[in-house]
Amino acid sequence: MEKEPAKLLILYATQTGNALDAAERIGREAERRGCAASVRSIDDFDASSLPHEDTVIFVVSTTGQGDTPDSMKSFWKYLLQRNIAKNWLEGVHYAVFGLGDSGYQKYNFVAKKLDRRISDLGATAVVERGLGDDQHPSGYEGALDPWMSSLWSMLYQINTKFFPNGPDFVISDTKLINQPKFQITYHEIDKVDLQSSSAPGLDHVQMQTGRARSMSPGKVSHIKNIPDCFLKMIKNQPLCRAGCGKDVRHFEFEFVSSIIEYGVGDVLEVLPGQDPAAVDAFLQCCNLNPESLITVHPIGMESRHRDAEGNDYKVPIKLKTFVELTMDIASASPRRYFFEVMSYFATAEHEKERLQYFASPEGRDDLYQYNQKERRTVLEVLEDFPSVQMPFEWLVQLVPPLKTRAFSISSSPSAHPNQVHLTVNVVSWTTPFKRKRTGLCSTWLAGLDPQDGMGVYIPAWFCKGSLPPPPPSIPLVLVGPGTGCAPFRGFVEERAMQDMSGSAAPVMLFFGCRNQENDFLYKDFWLSHAQNSGPLSIARGGGFYVAFSRDQPQKVYVQHKMREQSQRVWNLLVEGASIYVSGSSTKMPSDVMSALEEIISKEAGVSRETAVLQLRRLEKDGRYHVEAWS
Repeated sequence: MEKEPAKLLILYATQTGNALDAAERIGREAERRGCAASVRSIDDFDASSLPHEDTVIFVVSTTGQGDTPDSMKSFWKYLLQRNIAKNWLEGVHYAVFGLGDSGYQKYNFVAKKLDRRISDLGATAVVERGLGDDQHPSGYEGALDPWMSSLWSMLYQINTKFFPNGPDFVISDTKLINQPKFQITYHEIDKVDLQSSSAPGLDHVQMQTGRARSMSPGKVSHIKNIPDCFLKMIKNQPLCRAGCGKDVRHFEFEFVSSIIEYGVGDVLEVLPGQDPAAVDAFLQCCNLNPESLITVHPIGMESRHRDAEGNDYKVPIKLKTFVELTMDIASASPRRYFFEVMSYFATAEHEKERLQYFASPEGRDDLYQYNQKERRTVLEVLEDFPSVQMPFEWLVQLVPPLKTRAFSISSSPSAHPNQVHLTVNVVSWTTPFKRKRTGLCSTWLAGLDPQDGMGVYIPAWFCKGSLPPPPPSIPLVLVGPGTGCAPFRGFVEERAMQDMSGSAAPVMLFFGCRNQENDFLYKDFWLSHAQNSGPLSIARGGGFYVAFSRDQPQKVYVQHKMREQSQRVWNLLVEGASIYVSGSSTKMPSDVMSALEEIISKEAGVSRETAVLQLRRLEKDGRYHVEAWS
C-alpha cells in the first residue's frame, strides 16, 4: 500500500475526554499550519494497518494505577503479540503525548510503555515524548504547548511538505471557524408524534435519557447511552458529626427497573441531575427556546438513523431535556478552545480582546487562573461575556459533556438483595478568590430526600473496579482510610455471609480518620464484626485497627498502625493473604507500600531490596490491588 505523504494521523485513547481535547487541539494547530490531519479514537483504528501510516501522533491518558483506557485495551493487546517482527514499523514516524497526574505512583505509565513498544517495533520518534501533568499550574497544556512547538519544527525537518509555508506560518483562524462538527435540526411540534415524549414515569425517563445521550457529542466509549438500570434512594444518612467540617453520607438505593448483578469491589457510575435554576439561566443567557424539539447529529451523518446501540437519531427531544442530560453547564470548566470560539461571536470589542488574549499562548496562565483554578463554569463564563451569542451548534460541540460520576460500591449483594449502597464524601471547597464550590453529583445526591413521595429516578451503570472480589478461602489485609473504606464494607459483609455456610478466611482492616468523635465512619459496623468470632476478630486471626490522625499531638496514619501490627500482617501474608488498598492517591498508597516493604524486610529477615521484589511478585500474582483517586 502506498503511503500518503505529509498527512498526520492523530490517535487518542481517553477515559474521561481530556486526551480527546488534546488530540483535537493538535489536529487544529496542524491544520492552521496547512497540514492535513485526521483525529481518530484508537479503538476506531485497525492496528494491523499501522505499518502503512507515514506519521502517527499518539495522545494517551493513564487511568487508575497505571491502567490503559478501555478504548486502548485491544490495540495494546495487538502490539504485544509475540509474532510481530522487530522491524514491523520500520519507516513509520511517530510521537507520543501522555496525560497523567504526578500525584499517582504510575505517572503517565501508559504513554511511557507505548513509546517504548512503538520504538521497539522499529518506528522512529519525531520528538521526545511529552508528558502532561494535572498537577502543573497550567494543567496538561503546560507541557502540550512547548511539545507541539518542537513537534512542528521536527516534522518540517523530516518533510517540508507537512508545512508548505513553514512551521511558523499560521492560517487565519476565521477560515477554520466556518463550520461546527454538529448539526441541529429543529422540528415542528405538530409534525412530531408527541405520544412517546409525554409518556409518564420510568419508561419516559429511560427513553429520554437514552435518546439524549445517543445524540451527545461527549459520549465516552466505556459507558453505554442507555443506563444499565434506574435507582431510587431509600436512605440518606450522614456519617460525620454535624458541624465538624466534613460531610460523608451513606446512601442506600433500590432497583426500580431491572436488577443488575454486581460483585463486591465493583463501581457504580451515576448520572447527576443539574440545578433547574442553572439550566433555565443558561437557556435564557443563550437565547434558546427550551420547548424546541431537536435532533443532533454529526455533520455528514444525516443519513444515519441509528447509533451503534440502535438508538434512533431521528426522534426529536426537547432542547431543555437535551441540555439537562448531556451538557455540563454549571459544574465543569470550559476548555481553552471554548474561549477562542467565543471571541468570534463577541460583539463588544473589549470582550473580544479579552477572549483573544485568553486563547493566546501569552494568556494561557491568566486563563488558567481565571478558569480552571476558579473552576469557572460555562454559565459563569457566558455571563461574564454577555455580548457573546454563540450558536447552539457550537455550544453542543464545546460545552463539556455531563459525565457520570464513579463511586466504589459499599455493599454486598448477598447481604442486600435488590439494593446497592454508596459511601460518598459531599465535596465542597473554596477557590483562591474565596468562592465556594461544590461537587455536582455528591451535592445533588445529598440533597435528595428518600421520603419524597415522587422520588427521583437515578440513571446508573455498573462497572468492574480495580478491586477484584476475593475467594472466601483467601485471608485479606485491607487498608482503607476515609471513604477508601467503602468497598471494604462490602468485603466484610460478604465474608459475614460466607461464614454462614462455612468458615471463611480472616480479614485484617486498617482504617483511618481525623477524630474518633467526628468522622469514624461505620464505627458500630466495624466493631460488631470484630467481636464474637466475626470476620474482623483477632480470635479468627484478623483484626480491626484505627488511626485517628488528629486525636494526639503527633499525627498517626494507617501505615503507623500497620507497622505496630507487623507480625500479624506478616503471618497473614505467609498464609497467602491478598492486600487491598483504597483511598486518596496523594501519598497514602506509596506510604502503605513503604510500610509493607519494611514489614516484609523485618519479619522475613531479608534486605529492603528483596522485600521490594517480594511485593512486586505479590502484584504480579494478583495479590496486591490498589484503587486510588485524586
